[in-house]
Amino acid sequence: MTPLRWTRPSQAVPEPPAQWHRVLTLLADVSLFIGTRAIWTQAASHRLVVAAAISLCYASILVCGVLALVVRRARSLARLDLCVLVTAIALTLCGWAMDHGGSDEAILTTQAARELVAGHAVYGRPWPWLFGHGVALTPTVTGGYDFTYGYPPLVPLLTAPLLWLRHGALPATVVSTAALLAGTVALWRMLPTPWRSAATMACLGFGFLPSYGRLGYPAIVALALLMPVVVRWPRIGRGGRLGAGGPARAACLGAACAAQQLAWFLAPFLLAGIYAVRRGELGPRAAGLVVARFAGATALVWLLVNTYFVVSEPGTWVRGIALPLTQGAVIHGQGLVGVSLYFTDGSDRLDWYAHASMLLAAGLLALFVLFVRRLGPAATVLPWCAFFLATRSQDGYYLMMTPLWLAAAVTAPAAEFATAWQPRPRMLSRRPARIAAAALLLTPALASAAWAATGTPPLAMRVASVGRAAPTAVARLGIEVTNAGAVALAPHFTLTTGQGMSRYWTVVRGPVVLPARATARYELRPPAGRFTLPRPGVRVRLRAFTAVPQTLSSADVRLRSSG
Repeated sequence: MTPLRWTRPSQAVPEPPAQWHRVLTLLADVSLFIGTRAIWTQAASHRLVVAAAISLCYASILVCGVLALVVRRARSLARLDLCVLVTAIALTLCGWAMDHGGSDEAILTTQAARELVAGHAVYGRPWPWLFGHGVALTPTVTGGYDFTYGYPPLVPLLTAPLLWLRHGALPATVVSTAALLAGTVALWRMLPTPWRSAATMACLGFGFLPSYGRLGYPAIVALALLMPVVVRWPRIGRGGRLGAGGPARAACLGAACAAQQLAWFLAPFLLAGIYAVRRGELGPRAAGLVVARFAGATALVWLLVNTYFVVSEPGTWVRGIALPLTQGAVIHGQGLVGVSLYFTDGSDRLDWYAHASMLLAAGLLALFVLFVRRLGPAATVLPWCAFFLATRSQDGYYLMMTPLWLAAAVTAPAAEFATAWQPRPRMLSRRPARIAAAALLLTPALASAAWAATGTPPLAMRVASVGRAAPTAVARLGIEVTNAGAVALAPHFTLTTGQGMSRYWTVVRGPVVLPARATARYELRPPAGRFTLPRPGVRVRLRAFTAVPQTLSSADVRLRSSG
């Protein structure tokens, strides 16, 4: 007989993590280095506790870097992703502890909350005393500045309970930073396990979103609320039922729209995409009912947040939340307006930048509907393309929403749109016709942008005299201005030495309105009483804005030191 042998039962070998998962964890870990040294340097001089915490974060980054390359199990790497997230949160809190002074938006938000608690009107009330001392101003083409609150009311409502902290912008920065952290954790939790470090990297790595949180931007609150909405958004209403998560996502979308206007541009793309996907699955009637229920829940939450203001100050509330679209702020940003700001001497057709932006938004939405199977995965990116043509085309409009790009890339791939409904009338049955239709939809926006960028400056300006307060400082500037246009213009003048806008100069002498084909002399005084000349080689530009029509005229001037 063969003797019996006892054998140890075989054990399943733990599955090793994919190499791309290791690399993603490592990249998220490396991204935490960006900007950390500057915060540590600031803290080391007088906030030793914060400096010590940052040093511990450095140690965590190094240890996580080693472990990301050597752990053998997927579960261990998933736990390491959590460690990287905790380190990123700690660094974000350290950054906030060192810099929570906020921006102009945070100061306005805190003041709006203060007025709300006091029972005063929030919208349409200027608060000029909040500005100055390094707080940024928003100049308008009318020659003044916007001192009012111009965002939906959710963020002041969230800020109001924190007013006890202290005066200044601190309460608003707490709200925005807390929202960013909460949104990051929510996105991290909702993504598939191997992709979670990507959420850490996009939201808290690189340093730019935590800086916007410290500045108290209401858009960060909107971003945090949109994160749960866009994760697996093509599955909303699957089977004709919203389920438990559908109303919650609708509530988040409504709250985001009540926090900042950027969410308004994303909502139509999401609703159109949900309808297309559900119509491909359920047919037109059932898809319409799904979208109607989702949109109704969104609108209900938005209205609940705004109800007090609708009742107490309906007129100023409407004008207030529409302010970014109507305030007439001067052109600024990294988009196409740079042509008129920096590469030419201006344009007499600045209004067409705004028209081009709206036309592009409408054209992209129409393209999205027509080609949703191809463009569906880009639903969270397409809305922000319109801002490249806008009069205010700051890069913050793009980069503050980049975590939504990630969420859609991971959870809304092209396969989700494979059976989505696309309108195909007979005239679009062939490929050349579809290409022509796409070109036709974009042509109005591109033509409007070209029309704005190729405008000519209506005012010709030259320096006639310079009054000095010192060899390197100007106290008065005499300029000769010729209106070459066909309409009378009311110019407002400033001198700039770099990107952006400086404060307007005071017109001491000269006509308020310069008739067409007329020449006049203006005497200008700097806003602070004197204008310090920059170092040699710095470009100094004399600019003149007008409101009706919106125009910009610029001229390079040479103001040399008299010493």
